[in-house]
Amino acid sequence: MPPRPVGTRPTLSLVAKTAGTSVPTVSKVLRGGTDVSAETRARVMEAVQAVGYTRRAGSKGEGARDESGLSSVLDLVVTHFEGSWANLLIAGVGREAAAAGLDVVLTLAEPHSDWVSRVLRRRSVGTIGTLIDPNSRQFSALSAAGVPVVLIDPMSTPPSGVASIGVANWDGGRMAAEHLLSLSHVRMGVVAGHARHLFSRARVDGFRAAADTATAGSATVSVVHGGWNRAKAATATHTLLDGDPGITGIFACSDSMALGIYDALDARGLRIPGDVSVIGFDDLPEAQYITPGLTTVRQPSTELGAAAVKLLLELSRSEDGGTRSPARMELATELVVRASTGPASAAAAPRR
Repeated sequence: MPPRPVGTRPTLSLVAKTAGTSVPTVSKVLRGGTDVSAETRARVMEAVQAVGYTRRAGSKGEGARDESGLSSVLDLVVTHFEGSWANLLIAGVGREAAAAGLDVVLTLAEPHSDWVSRVLRRRSVGTIGTLIDPNSRQFSALSAAGVPVVLIDPMSTPPSGVASIGVANWDGGRMAAEHLLSLSHVRMGVVAGHARHLFSRARVDGFRAAADTATAGSATVSVVHGGWNRAKAATATHTLLDGDPGITGIFACSDSMALGIYDALDARGLRIPGDVSVIGFDDLPEAQYITPGLTTVRQPSTELGAAAVKLLLELSRSEDGGTRSPARMELATELVVRASTGPASAAAAPRR
């Protein structure tokens, strides 16, 4: 396909030409129409992403409307419903939406499913997406259809102009490191999530930066990846301690992975915090109930969901389609100290 002239805006005709189909078919796909083959739909979505087509700001679809002419529903797209973090987020979205007189439709974005067509057919006030890839073909279809979108802590860098909201992940990692350093821990480990996830990398980077700055580089920080999963985090912890048995403090980039660290330390006969201090990230309800109580970096999950709804409503009501709204909003994180962290022991129990 020849390069588009600089300054020109991609059109439906260009999408249709690229996809090898007609303009009405492209329009049908962007409305979530069902009478289009899966193969054609995939070609259109790929073409939309390839040419960078987006509907002009202010284009409104038809759908469920209230008496004021506004949609009465919003879409919350998630990759999973399980777990305390998802429940807290959904609660925040639901409460704020109810206060605005809106109903929430939960959409599960399973791999290889055509969830985006279901969203497009509803023509809701907009979509809140969490843990979805902003560079996917499905996300490009939402933008192309002119659907207002707010991403909650996107996994990768979103396209220019896409609004996102999250927490101060880098700062949270910094606080975790500074807490362990204040307890004289200088040989530390990090159990991160996925290496490609922005929020995981930010937490690790903040931790590393604090350790390097405070100790002029004399502290050691070893990093392994636990995939946001308790069992995988336990395996990663064994790998971490096999590599450096002298580690006295471990930072988990999520509370669920911290539980896996607890499992691994228990299996190795190591005490928390007597032998190894553990600090998490999230402040889920489980953090208070496990023994010892988990020191963690609190992210305001419920407030995050509520703030996402407020931002989405601002975007959906703005005449410019939200192009003058901030591209990124962050909520503060804070350290919550419990019993899982203590002074580094000079005479740690034998490691095995």
